[in-house]
Amino acid sequence: MIAVENLSKSYGSRCLFDRITFKINPKERVGLVGRNGHGKSTLFKILLGREDYDDGALFVPKYYRMGHVSQRLDFTEDSVLKEAMRRLPANERDHHWKVEKALAGLGFSNRQMERPPGRLSGGFQVRLNLAKTLVSEPDLLLLDEPTNYLDITAIRWVRRFLAAWPRELILITHDRSFMDAVVTHTMGIHRKKIRKIAGDTGKYYAQVARDEEVYEKARIKDARRRQEMERFIARFRAKARLAGLVQSRIKTLSKIEKKERLEKLRNLEFAFTHRPFKGKQLLRVNDLTFGYPGQGPLIQELDFSLHPKDRIGVIGPNGKGKTTLLKLLAGVLTPDSGTIAYHSDAAVGFYEQTNIEHLRNSLTVLEEIQAAVENGGLQKARDICGAMLFEGDDALKKVGVLSGGEKARVLLGKILAAPANLLLLDEPTNHLDMESADALLEAMDAFEGAVILVTHNEMFLHALANRLVVFLEDRIVFYEGTYQEFLEAGGWDEEGAAPPARSGSGAGSGEGVHPGKRNKKSLRKMRSKIIAERSRHLKPLVQRIDETEASIENLERRLKETQAALIAASQEQRSRRIAELSTASKGFQQEIERQFHVLERLYLQKETLEAEYGEKLESLGHA
Repeated sequence: MIAVENLSKSYGSRCLFDRITFKINPKERVGLVGRNGHGKSTLFKILLGREDYDDGALFVPKYYRMGHVSQRLDFTEDSVLKEAMRRLPANERDHHWKVEKALAGLGFSNRQMERPPGRLSGGFQVRLNLAKTLVSEPDLLLLDEPTNYLDITAIRWVRRFLAAWPRELILITHDRSFMDAVVTHTMGIHRKKIRKIAGDTGKYYAQVARDEEVYEKARIKDARRRQEMERFIARFRAKARLAGLVQSRIKTLSKIEKKERLEKLRNLEFAFTHRPFKGKQLLRVNDLTFGYPGQGPLIQELDFSLHPKDRIGVIGPNGKGKTTLLKLLAGVLTPDSGTIAYHSDAAVGFYEQTNIEHLRNSLTVLEEIQAAVENGGLQKARDICGAMLFEGDDALKKVGVLSGGEKARVLLGKILAAPANLLLLDEPTNHLDMESADALLEAMDAFEGAVILVTHNEMFLHALANRLVVFLEDRIVFYEGTYQEFLEAGGWDEEGAAPPARSGSGAGSGEGVHPGKRNKKSLRKMRSKIIAERSRHLKPLVQRIDETEASIENLERRLKETQAALIAASQEQRSRRIAELSTASKGFQQEIERQFHVLERLYLQKETLEAEYGEKLESLGHA
């Protein structure tokens, strides 16, 4: 167990943590969440003793071992297997089978295990460091984005491995579904504080939202109460007869803690610009074949068609041709044989990590994004810069001084700027935090055009994909169905069954049969029924909320008018009028307070209903 008490950390005037306190108890697997730049990786460095903190205390038991994936690629053995075995616990130094299992799970073939580590690609060298950390069996495992450089089968293996981890774990990842499948607790860095709850990210973010809503309601209520007291004090301070009441309010006012308005935290805001398309097919791929010189074909005789609102997930092991396929579709590469026929009205937006190299370092962020805006609209470019968190003078930074993550945001901004009806997206969630990845998912779901997406993020595949291009070890399958149907029909080789080909013929016909359609239709029918029932129950509640809010606004306007008239009557010393207006004012205040109680009760009913129907819909999603 480790404990942190009242720990603070700042860089100059920028505060990351302000007196944070938490414990990691035995056998807890904790997901650490927070926005990019809010201190997740810094906290890891502090726990590892690689970064100093300004104040507070860190308690670590004697002989407590922490393990993390080293960024240094420093290998001394002549084979991958021997290199990984160096990190086995002292009493297991000959347990090569344990290392072989971990390496195989991370995608190493038997042949690769015998190769010198220095001859591996950069991605596989990082995997080797991950394997060394996993087999070392530390008391606390610290993992910062462990799914980077992993393909989908390796990610699934790591997820199962970590879900069975018998000691402590702290995990940082932008992949929400991966984290939720592993953790017992979620801990978040939010507004320079830290909060830890039992449960997954959904429970954590729901709790944060509820707490901030309660805080804001209390702040508004306190501000209104403070304002009323201040008005009373200012109005009647000089009245000797009311001195007792004035002093009472002054005393009460001093005890009311002034709550500051919560700073608005910005997320990336995605809204793809759709170019209308009226055709039936955006593109048709026939007998597509491609291979790099000196290698065998990566893609062979692939056939499929793309319809206007398709969501095609491109999945499979690394190095098998997923990015190559997108480059072929984008026209960056030329097929060896076969055709890619686009409709004349097709407009393509292409996002790929290496496109960062094509950004012009001499231009500003604003200039680079404006160049992609139709007709060069400056205001739209400014708006997109703001949506990508380049606000104010940040939009005038030169591209050459940006970090890799910032350049990725510029690329995404250029995609948002240009109208398109087909998006080709290659791992777009890299460099995004969890909130931004969620925003991107919503934008892709709302996009009226088609999407072809390369991703290892299974949440995205479950949420979006209605068809799949599956790269296997020896072939490509075009699968007519969702990712869940793909898993249910056999899934990946690593789970003991060969992935099925739901296609017409060959390596990838686009006109496959669709068994399971009846089940999917039934689920959709049930989902529609639940949504209709939810709407039927929520509609009158929402109407009453709107009416109550309108009533409060009207009462507040009348109260303001009455108070203005009361001031005028006081100045004119019209005692009868003052009494009438005072009574009316008090009546309005009491009614406003009563209406706020009604409004609060209505909102609570609405939130309860939404949560109930949300659970029903979620249970269908996992059916």
